[in-house]
Amino acid sequence: MSATKKTKSSAEKTDNSKLRVRVQAYEPNILDLSVKQIVETGIRLNVEIVGPVNLPTKIKKYTVNRAPFVFKTAREQFEMRIHTRFVDIINPSQQVVEALSNLDLPAGVSVEAQIRS
Repeated sequence: MSATKKTKSSAEKTDNSKLRVRVQAYEPNILDLSVKQIVETGIRLNVEIVGPVNLPTKIKKYTVNRAPFVFKTAREQFEMRIHTRFVDIINPSQQVVEALSNLDLPAGVSVEAQIRS
């Protein structure tokens, strides 16, 4: 038996790195505007964009007593909703990363970027 090695052609060796931009906010309207700015920046720079993808909303609930001493059964409930979206940018260049870092996003929006292979 002869052992043959399979070599990848130059088309199969393409670098498939992607930049995953994860955006979080308490207000969904502000979040959608921020994601729209990110997508428009990617379209303007001619890169392939996947998304935006809606992730499940995280709900944090807090229960507190209404009165400090009596009426122990009287309680109030509060909740915080954290909305999350992500956008994948396929094969980003240095120009794309620089343009995304210079975006002026509204207050209350949290942005995280990761490069994945």
